[in-house]
Amino acid sequence: MVAFIDDHKVELGVEPICAQLPIAPSTYYAYKRRPPSDRALRDEYLREQIQRVYDANFQVYGARKVWIELGREGIAVARCTVERLMRAMGLQGVRRGNTAPTTTSPDRAAAQTLPDLVDREFTAARPDQVWCADLTYVPLERGGFCYAALITDVYTRGIVGWAVGTSLAADLPLAALEQALHRRGGALDGLIHHSDRGCQYTSVRYADRLDLERITASMGSVGDSYDCDDPLAAAPAV
Repeated sequence: MVAFIDDHKVELGVEPICAQLPIAPSTYYAYKRRPPSDRALRDEYLREQIQRVYDANFQVYGARKVWIELGREGIAVARCTVERLMRAMGLQGVRRGNTAPTTTSPDRAAAQTLPDLVDREFTAARPDQVWCADLTYVPLERGGFCYAALITDVYTRGIVGWAVGTSLAADLPLAALEQALHRRGGALDGLIHHSDRGCQYTSVRYADRLDLERITASMGSVGDSYDCDDPLAAAPAV
């Protein structure tokens, strides 16, 4: 959550962001004044080593190969830690096949094979059974607009993850997804993630993140992720 505020405070300000999150501005500032923890220092060291190994191998190594190489060099680290840090750094390996993965272009063939598991029946028996993801633009008080990526729990009709930005790149919905995963925590096996077939949701990075959490992807038509109720009505004011 602190990292999310760091990423957007220049654009939106700390207080407006905190007003939409379960954290007070004073808590954020107090956290920033504290010296970094041993884990934070360790993570920073590991990020440098991971980036070095990743770059030295033409940016094709995935987490497993990076972890193996670090072990060969005598750097003791758990594989899950390497996976966590590489996700946070936006690093991923190249898959075998005819095409290299991309972070912004849609995998149209894959998108066409994903079923619509919701079929406009936006109901759920419990929380974290069905999430709906959507992108929209939000007018700003001082003119102009920004983009908002939202993830809504169908059962509670509440927003479980959101992110705002000035670009529709895949990083925006990914940030909303990461926030939702962090806030919910725990195993989410069996969760259905429903979206339209926009390129942000068909990107390799987004699909891989869902796969990692064992979340099942469902897709409606383009621009038609959640037409039962309007999840944007609860969008944070900016």
